[in-house]
Amino acid sequence: MRAQQHGPRIWEEPPPSRIHGLSARTILAIHRVERLSGDYYVFPGATARALRRYQAFLQPPGRRPLYPQDAHCSCSGCSFDDVRHARDVLEEVLQRLPFRARAELKHQVTALDAVYLDRTLPDPFADRRQWRVDLWWHRRLTVGGETM
Repeated sequence: MRAQQHGPRIWEEPPPSRIHGLSARTILAIHRVERLSGDYYVFPGATARALRRYQAFLQPPGRRPLYPQDAHCSCSGCSFDDVRHARDVLEEVLQRLPFRARAELKHQVTALDAVYLDRTLPDPFADRRQWRVDLWWHRRLTVGGETM
């Protein structure tokens, strides 16, 4: 019996976003995690968006301190206005990735974390102000809007 001929493969959704510095295998693993996640904030493309946001926040040259801002809206798009939310998304994805993909993404995130720690100031009263005090990136000073 002959094998059935199928037409051209048609994608029901766009291919995963390219993430600079990550292998195709890791990008596919990230895409799989994003698609299968039940989390409102982890959706296809969220990891790439979170990485871009984290990098953009740390981009300004100089030694002046940076201050994260609260998002004015909690929808899945606007919430990335808060760089701490972008870091939350990265952490969520890291926890769900297989070992090799996790190590590759973690390498990029760790480098950004070092800059974040260097460019932001600790908040001595974070345990009274923040609801996510268990996450170190929420224990940094914020002042209204982001200033650079």
